[in-house]
Amino acid sequence: MIKIAVSVLFLLAIIISGMSITDERLLIHMEGKNEAPSWNHVFGTDWLGRDMLARTLKGLTLSIGVGIVAALTSSILALFFSLLASWNRMWDRFVTWLIDLFLSVPHIVVLILISFAAGGGFYGVVIGLALTHWPSITRILRAEILQIKTAEYVNISMKLGKSKLWIARNHLFPHVFPQLFVGFLLIFPHAILHEAAITFLGFGLSPEQPAIGIILSESMRYLSVGMWWLAFFPGLALLVMVSLFDMLGKNVKRFIDPFDGMKS
Repeated sequence: MIKIAVSVLFLLAIIISGMSITDERLLIHMEGKNEAPSWNHVFGTDWLGRDMLARTLKGLTLSIGVGIVAALTSSILALFFSLLASWNRMWDRFVTWLIDLFLSVPHIVVLILISFAAGGGFYGVVIGLALTHWPSITRILRAEILQIKTAEYVNISMKLGKSKLWIARNHLFPHVFPQLFVGFLLIFPHAILHEAAITFLGFGLSPEQPAIGIILSESMRYLSVGMWWLAFFPGLALLVMVSLFDMLGKNVKRFIDPFDGMKS
């Protein structure tokens, strides 16, 4: 519980700090360009005099927004396909084939293709992330649902004439909801990292947005002249945020199922 609380507090601090930054702090100030980290500018300034701390926090907030929408959409898709697989054997074979199809292709390649086909930008990245992160959690939910279907209370409900939709709503969904929530938390850091990766490669968010991938991509041309802070602090902040989300997901999973480590 302490680790969960600490993770949530740090993440809330990042979100609140990023949302409180106004557009004025992101404006160009040529008189203060290329300044190294100091008390006035903790993360330094870039080649246009923009404060790197403000840009980093704004970029982290944008990444969190992308991660929330993408992880939530992926979780909904995973729940839908796992329930569809429990309908009958034909749908189960179809969902299994679809999972194997997505997992057989390199993840980053599919992500870039879908994002590019969807037009790029915020919506293109979200669509690409949502359509490429559901297979792994669907496989887990499908196995859980197939196990629940053999339970005695489910058989009793079927003998009493309850419909499959009623069984899914009252028996299957409540049982898999904890796994679905943990899956949402674990998808989150992967979605953020992949968003930063494809944005860094030029297939993600538009250049005018202060995304971490764009900041890192722009800083590459200035590293050779000694402006190390342009990439170091944004990259470190991204790793810290992803680690916090990963730690939050693992501790929530351990809190929900404290015997999970013994099972494995």
